[in-house]
Amino acid sequence: MAHILSAVSGTEADIVPITRALISVSDKTGIVELCTYLHSKNVELLSTGGTAKKLRDANLPCIDVSDYTKSPECLDGRVKTLHPKVHGGLLGVRGNPQHEKDMEENGIGKIDMTILNLYPFEATVAKGAAFEQCIENIDIGGPSMLRSTAKNHAFTTIVTSPDQYAEVMACIEENGGTTLSLRKRYAAQGFSLSAAYDSAIASWFTKELGEESPVVTRVYKPEFALKYGCNPHQKPAGISSLLNSNLPFTVLNGTPGYINLLDAANAWLLVKELRAATGLAAASSFKHVSPAGAAVAVPLTDVECAAYEVTPEGAAKLTPSALAYLRARNADPMCSFGDFAAVSDIVDEDTAMILKKEVSDGIVAPGYTPEALAILKSKKGGKFIVLEAKADFVPDSVEYREVYGMTFSQKRNDIIITKEHMTKNVVTEGGVDALSEGAIRDMIVASICVKYTQSNSVGFAKDGMMVGVGAGQQSRVDCVKLAGRKVTTWHLRQHPKVLGLKFKQGVKRQDRVNARVRYIEGDFTDEERTRWEAQFDTVPEPLATSEKDEFMKKASGVTISSDAFFPFRDSIDHASKVGVSYVAQPGGSVQDPQVTQCCDDYGMKMSMTGVRLFHH
Repeated sequence: MAHILSAVSGTEADIVPITRALISVSDKTGIVELCTYLHSKNVELLSTGGTAKKLRDANLPCIDVSDYTKSPECLDGRVKTLHPKVHGGLLGVRGNPQHEKDMEENGIGKIDMTILNLYPFEATVAKGAAFEQCIENIDIGGPSMLRSTAKNHAFTTIVTSPDQYAEVMACIEENGGTTLSLRKRYAAQGFSLSAAYDSAIASWFTKELGEESPVVTRVYKPEFALKYGCNPHQKPAGISSLLNSNLPFTVLNGTPGYINLLDAANAWLLVKELRAATGLAAASSFKHVSPAGAAVAVPLTDVECAAYEVTPEGAAKLTPSALAYLRARNADPMCSFGDFAAVSDIVDEDTAMILKKEVSDGIVAPGYTPEALAILKSKKGGKFIVLEAKADFVPDSVEYREVYGMTFSQKRNDIIITKEHMTKNVVTEGGVDALSEGAIRDMIVASICVKYTQSNSVGFAKDGMMVGVGAGQQSRVDCVKLAGRKVTTWHLRQHPKVLGLKFKQGVKRQDRVNARVRYIEGDFTDEERTRWEAQFDTVPEPLATSEKDEFMKKASGVTISSDAFFPFRDSIDHASKVGVSYVAQPGGSVQDPQVTQCCDDYGMKMSMTGVRLFHH
């Protein structure tokens, strides 16, 4: 069994003045400013190589480590700071008689602060450097000094990032030295950096050998706290980035919550992929990490204009972004109440004006015009969340999730759904020639939508927009029935009797939306009917079941996409009731022949994409 060392005692103090600092940085951002401040506080500066040159060029006095140790750099710079005068100065316990005696006898001076970065190993690997060059960029002296300083944090301060410089200066200015709480916090960050650095080296090295990595270390940098997690009692909560990486969004306005950011991530990926796959501006409307609606910019019909409360003249003037969000929001406007929106293109004033009149929590987009940003910032009393997606953000290829003490990892679902997926294996009568360009577009829209919908899921699309999304059901046919009910509602919102409803002056927009849906559904309680009727000057005649059935007979041209294969024909049977003409699904079931025959029976055209899209 390994021998466990006892603690070494000394004279501890909360405030430790800085009299000597050792500086060796590869990232020289802000280092001159920090060292200028330290020099003004009479701190002796020790440095090496390029850092020393940088300080001298700024007319700052510094002592080369080789002069301080009386030992020259050697072995092509591999040995610079690996010396008792350096590590003794960092590790010596102040006030410990034996340590003080050893330091005096060996001419070791105390070093109170180390400011360093590590060699850019990961950047070297990322550039595709040769094995030998990557090896040369493994830092030895840096991690050694980091660990020595962090271990002795009761007396020494480790500074590892330019992000810390301002806080260090403020702490010294206020207290005359660094506080124990700051030193402990920076020591923890330093050890985390060291662990991440060594993990990156170990992972790369074992990968080079063709072996599985023996350990995976992921180090997170806390970015900001959240009010709570999924529920108010789930505190604390926060957002972190991977160390040496950035968040994918910048917060321009508002205070996003836990679920807001989950919605934003999924919504943004959905519209980004729709834009790439179709070449059209795209938008989505998310609630609880599934889309209530998604769409691309396809012109509206006059009937759709009436159903969505926009004039044909107004619709014709809408920009592509505004048109896409108008469609996405109107897929299921009842479910979109309080949504989180995403738009693939720069948000303009037209889009902002549509959002202004809707009840919505926030939006993510690649950018905003000044006029649009001003409108959005004024929404919800200034609390509307505005996130700007970073166009150059590239997520890791492997993603991780912690659940109940288990860490799951998988390759990110980065498959790109394209036209080829819809055309390479059309198994129904007529083959690929039976698919119109509009049908292919809707297959793409529906398939990308279900890729970001909680499974099991199916989605129905028509004219470039989702018209029904069924999420999170254990039975696939239940997904179809759930989403199919939404498709029926979407169709019936265009029924003449629904379009002709005469509301009292002052009835709010969302109340009108909800009232139309309840009129279509028709299953009022007596109490509900009384309140519903109070919204009209003249009580509308009921929409009879026979009228609904007759109207739905005209429904056609709808596409259904499923995130996994249809195990039985029952889903297709039900889809036939809501105007489905096209089907996209992965295939792979023993029932594929029966499902294909069912599609042929109804005259539907089905593509088997070969790609399962489960999302959990």
